[in-house]
Amino acid sequence: MSTQQPTSPSAGQNGNGLALLSSMAATHRLRLNPNTDHKPESYEGLQLEYSPLLFSSLERYLPPSMLSLSRDSKLHYMRDIILRYSPEVDRNRVQRQREYRQKIISHYQPLHRELYTMNASNFFAPSFLKAINENKEESFRSIMAEPTQGIFTFEMLQPRFCELLLAEVENFEKWVHETKFRIMRPNTMNKFGAVLDDFGLETMLDKLMEDFIRPISKVFFSDVGGSTLDSHHGFVVEYGIDRDVELGFHVDDSEVTLNICLGKQFSGGDLFFRGVRCDKHVNTETHSDEILDYSHVPGHAVLHRGRHRHGARATASGHRVNLLLWCRSSVFRELRKYQKDFSSWCGECQREKKERQRISIAATKQELLKKEVKPGT
Repeated sequence: MSTQQPTSPSAGQNGNGLALLSSMAATHRLRLNPNTDHKPESYEGLQLEYSPLLFSSLERYLPPSMLSLSRDSKLHYMRDIILRYSPEVDRNRVQRQREYRQKIISHYQPLHRELYTMNASNFFAPSFLKAINENKEESFRSIMAEPTQGIFTFEMLQPRFCELLLAEVENFEKWVHETKFRIMRPNTMNKFGAVLDDFGLETMLDKLMEDFIRPISKVFFSDVGGSTLDSHHGFVVEYGIDRDVELGFHVDDSEVTLNICLGKQFSGGDLFFRGVRCDKHVNTETHSDEILDYSHVPGHAVLHRGRHRHGARATASGHRVNLLLWCRSSVFRELRKYQKDFSSWCGECQREKKERQRISIAATKQELLKKEVKPGT
């Protein structure tokens, strides 16, 4: 049993529409459950403080009477809600991040522009693409292995795509070195690597999450907001003798994490997993059925809950680069604030619940036995 303790890394309106919105704001609330039959608008291409996917996802929660309004009216209403509940410090941080990204994008010249627009047939392995197009649980499972509960591994990327993305990252790092531009690293735990969203790949990664990861997550990770993923943090990490060597035991700032090995030649660097935990139980011991070690294969992906505790062992030789996509659900995060029972996904909560049930059943049996035993017998 392990006693290692994981850490969390730190990551123009219509006048009539507005008149109607004013009255609705006072009398209507968002739906508790999404309208799954409603096809939301696309908010791509607009100058927004938050991801366009956030607004498309939130639109499904609008009151029914609002769904026929213009896109501008719905956008105004949703922005008002987000700004009302988002602390000013968060809004300022988002604005600074937008300005930082715009500064990079306006100066950095991409090496392979074909990477910046989703081209599924050139990016993905045929088996993965076939499963996504069929969009059925049995299709997903046919290309996956599940070595332990909640961790799925499968071939995902074509070798050529891995080569191009590695070259693009190297080109960006060369530009950073030559211009002495100070960039933000992926998280507080990695000193090497780059945030892909920061130099123009945000839209492509949004499509990756929305069209390819969310359908799978809807099936396997619905208990942690897999069907409502609406934002992401996309980055690469680099391991080797002259890079980060290993990664400590931790949980991700995500609901669902996609981890894909891009290459190159390396030995060591295995991932180790040690069970899913909520905040309360994040430092509890590991049980034998929760232990898994996984060896990276270029082009192959690992998909798991962000709260699945894990780390990376030391890379013994060579140079390993991985693409990470932390997928998040604003809806799940808001609902989680009001929940006390996480036994649907936290391994320790499940054990505690079973123990309470066992004690309750034993107590009930004891009471029944007492009643059956008559005085004087």
